[in-house]
Amino acid sequence: MIFREGPVVESDEIREGIIIDYGKDGRIVSVEVLDASEHILDPRTMTYEVRGAA
Repeated sequence: MIFREGPVVESDEIREGIIIDYGKDGRIVSVEVLDASEHILDPRTMTYEVRGAA
């Protein structure tokens, strides 16, 4: 998933097969899920979690 255009300056594999790419400002540029069918239980839905200060 590409969230915005721009060069990737850092990547972090947060879990096996899930890579987050960051721009020079530290914001997320894209998320890559390798072998997505192995990580997704129901491909018709999307579940997400928001983390951070309340």
